[in-house]
Amino acid sequence: MALFGPAVSPFGAFEQPPTSAQWDELADIAGPGSDVVLMGNRLYRPPAGWNLLLEGPGIQMVGERMKPPSDSTPDAVAPTLSPLGRDDVADMLELVAAARPGPFRDRTHELGRYAGIREGGRLVAMAGERLRLPGYTEISAVATLPSHRRRGLAAVLVRSIAAGIAAEGAVPFLNVAAQNETAIRLYTALGFRIRRELHFRFLHAPGAPS
Repeated sequence: MALFGPAVSPFGAFEQPPTSAQWDELADIAGPGSDVVLMGNRLYRPPAGWNLLLEGPGIQMVGERMKPPSDSTPDAVAPTLSPLGRDDVADMLELVAAARPGPFRDRTHELGRYAGIREGGRLVAMAGERLRLPGYTEISAVATLPSHRRRGLAAVLVRSIAAGIAAEGAVPFLNVAAQNETAIRLYTALGFRIRRELHFRFLHAPGAPS
């Protein structure tokens, strides 16, 4: 059983079918009343006290052969990208609240490199790195303000993050909700292919927040 620190990410995992004691251990690590996200093909039924908040199908995509931008694509002339870090957390959380790209916490940015696009000082789009496996790095938190979508900003950011991952000799991958057809079309156009289907389950640990 494993779980990131609650301030870093709510994602957890079990190496094998969990016992009741392991569910209790997961709840202790997450903290009373905290959210935990499990994903994969084997999703185990939690014991009494856990609440299922949301679940649904997802798709995992990999980008072994990213397509270069062409002069006809909206992101041919890239806007200025800025690195994001600790001093940008408030802006990142504000963008996440508006764009809802998925779980993102105060310290999620510590998992990898993040980049953003600002206009008039406001952070309007961002993307970064999250999970790391041997030879693979996940692209995550791809977020654009609703008012700034359809301008190719996400494509610019994903290409940039993917290029950094490739430069390290790894392959970029990402996970996306199956119903998010707009994002799937974008990632396909950038050169990602569907690797597998998976399932997301958002759970609420027993107890009240401390």
